[in-house]
Amino acid sequence: MPDRNGAPLHEPVDLTNCDREPIHVLGMVQPFGFLMALTADWLVARVSANSADFIGLPPDRMLGKPIAALLSGEAIHTLRNRITLLRGPDSVERIFSLALVEGGALFDVAVHFSGPLVVIEAEPASHDEMEASSTVRSMVSRLGQVEGMAAFLRDGARQVRALTGFDRVMVYRFAGNGDGEVVAEALRPGVESFFGLHYPASDIPVQARALYLRNIFRIIADVDAQPVPVVPQLDPVGAALDMSLCLTRAVSPIHVEYLRNMGVGASLSISIIVEGRLWGLFACHHYGPRLPTFAQRSAAELFGQIFSMMLESRERAETAAYEGRARQVADRLLAAVAQDHDLLTNARWMGDIIFDTIPADGVGVYIDGQMTLSGLTPDEPAFAAIVAMLNRVAASQVYTTDRLSEVLPEAAAYADRAAGLLAIPLSRRPRDYVVLFRAEQLRSVRWAGDQEKAVEYGPNGPRLTPRKSFEAWSQIVQGTATPFMPAEMRVAEALRTALLEVVLRLSDSADAERQRAQEKQELLIAELNHRVRNILSLIRGLVSQTKGSAASVEEFIGTLESRIHALARAHDQITADRWSPARLVDLIEVEAGAYLGEKRDRVRLSGPNVLLTPGCFTVLALVIHEMLTNAAKYGALSDSGAVSIGWRVDEDGSLLIDWTESGGPAVVAPTRRGFGSTVVERSIPYDLGGQAEIHFRLAGIVAHFCIPSRHVVSVLPDLKDGERRKAVPPVPPGLLKGRTVLLVEDNMIIAMDGEDALRDLGADVLTAASVARARETIATHAVDVAVLDFNLGDESSLPIADLLAERGIPFLFATGYGDGLELPARFSGVTLVKKPYSGEALAQALAR
Repeated sequence: MPDRNGAPLHEPVDLTNCDREPIHVLGMVQPFGFLMALTADWLVARVSANSADFIGLPPDRMLGKPIAALLSGEAIHTLRNRITLLRGPDSVERIFSLALVEGGALFDVAVHFSGPLVVIEAEPASHDEMEASSTVRSMVSRLGQVEGMAAFLRDGARQVRALTGFDRVMVYRFAGNGDGEVVAEALRPGVESFFGLHYPASDIPVQARALYLRNIFRIIADVDAQPVPVVPQLDPVGAALDMSLCLTRAVSPIHVEYLRNMGVGASLSISIIVEGRLWGLFACHHYGPRLPTFAQRSAAELFGQIFSMMLESRERAETAAYEGRARQVADRLLAAVAQDHDLLTNARWMGDIIFDTIPADGVGVYIDGQMTLSGLTPDEPAFAAIVAMLNRVAASQVYTTDRLSEVLPEAAAYADRAAGLLAIPLSRRPRDYVVLFRAEQLRSVRWAGDQEKAVEYGPNGPRLTPRKSFEAWSQIVQGTATPFMPAEMRVAEALRTALLEVVLRLSDSADAERQRAQEKQELLIAELNHRVRNILSLIRGLVSQTKGSAASVEEFIGTLESRIHALARAHDQITADRWSPARLVDLIEVEAGAYLGEKRDRVRLSGPNVLLTPGCFTVLALVIHEMLTNAAKYGALSDSGAVSIGWRVDEDGSLLIDWTESGGPAVVAPTRRGFGSTVVERSIPYDLGGQAEIHFRLAGIVAHFCIPSRHVVSVLPDLKDGERRKAVPPVPPGLLKGRTVLLVEDNMIIAMDGEDALRDLGADVLTAASVARARETIATHAVDVAVLDFNLGDESSLPIADLLAERGIPFLFATGYGDGLELPARFSGVTLVKKPYSGEALAQALAR
């Protein structure tokens, strides 16, 4: 697959072996690691020639030797245990920081089966302490909240780039005919965009796609690295080692030449597999050598697998919703035709009904030799020829083509009206049809290089010679209509079943045919019921499995998001003073203000100025949030009522809180307990050892909570009106509209949250993770304001602050050290935002 200038994004293969598997560069590995292959009796059968560079043992001392004489007993024990976990022909297991030789260096190791051999690959341990599961969970949580397929794909590319650090990450999607398109991308500033480019199917041959299904992750760390041979190249029977699943598998010299033409120094790909087929790829480029750590690569591979499942779920949900709407239309059509048989021959009415579910440009109806046409269609003689063609090829099944001229050459003359069609038969024998037409779609497709490339004898033999032309060209696709999608085909089948039942009622053998149609209808209902049950099971499983992380159901995500925001607001209060005890009245004031805004005076508070421990504060924040949410949705605050919250400290120091709602609608006790009710009733007893009671009285909910004395730090003098927390004036959404903000942050997740918060304020955001990247960005872009994380790993952002000060660009610092950070005197007047900061806190700081 070439880039815009004509070089491919992925590794081509030898076309002389298109019908053979496996695909690999025979007996070569990349030098960042080494490889051993063991026989069933654990004798070394193959080893890469660079083994001495890693464990001090050259191949001639390893081949044919028992592994027990080469590696430590502990290493062999660990390897054997991990190999027992391998399931299936293409499974790979990984081990981090394993000492292969007694007292030797640590290695990150991958093991898999290659036929009868066990293949062990190792590279020096990265000692990366990244928690892959936590990182991927955070990424997936963010991804689950994205609305719309385009935003979902774009956010996936952003997250892969943030995780791997590559200069360019593209989401590449395959069409039904094998052609591809870059449908989303994330770029380092200054890198050219490939978004929207199309590529011919021949750029990734069939056998290469088969390998992408088997080995979903591929890394090329350095295109200039010299590959290392595996010895011996062939076994005693003349067979090469199948390296299809090898992580260190070397790079084709053809692909090296392509990448060098592009100026790319490293590449990475992650397969996106949906319903067992290759949907597309994450394709990553870096303009220099790059080898993410073993942990980062493992996390990226895991993210790719979860991304694929989430994509599959979204596509299924969209398809199910579409098919559900379409079946309602089919029921309406069936009921109307059953009452008025003449409607069946009314092409205009039929088109109006069907176009609601299957978009088309025209419709033709052919029943008992009579035809009617509506919209963009061929003329009657041409339509009769189409029906004759359908009688030959359709076989009483729904039939579709997006290039009608390929099966009916004379159709090229009216492709502007009917280049593609979907035929719905209305009889058991070829005879009657409803035909939907789609006109020719003239599409200007930007192919990255001439797709009519020939096999030439280049420097590497009879292979695809890398294209030297770096100019994109356009091809006009003529005579082709927008294809009908599988979901539209299923809807057409449902319409066929519905219409067939009506037609059969009008036939001479109505009774017998009606019985068969009833059986067909029952089969359809059973299939529909089966699919609905599967969908419901899937939704239930998703909700159940994402209770602690992400969710794919919009309502659940919204509820979960509000609960997280409640915890965030509580966290902001207790971290505002270095995780110190916080005031109960502040908790209620802030939560009421966030939920009710100007109407928060309907929450009446009374009680002493109590300080609570941070742990108690966060637990109580969720309880108050759930109570306020319930009151606003169903209780007193949903109407013109009010909520009274009073608290006192009893003789043993315990805090007693009374919640009373009044003036609202009549209360009815819920028939089931949801997650919110569980939080209210169980969190205080379970987490704090206290008590919680809630009574659903007709006049309003009454609740009582007891917080044990160990969570009550002290009781201060009562607050005066001037000391009550005041609502912070809202920041206008367009605060930064038209302005470019530089965000310097070395933590991936925090950076992505910061980007979203700044974009919500209307800003164009440039992100850098280091001082060097920040300097590059400032040098190449006009920056209006900057947000600088003070500590960037082993460096600080002070050099960037000095550079911004020189240029007169305003900025603020962000830090996780709170008030403990001492700024240099020259920056004493700079605003300091303490982590974790919310979007609101960041907006307030920028407004100042």
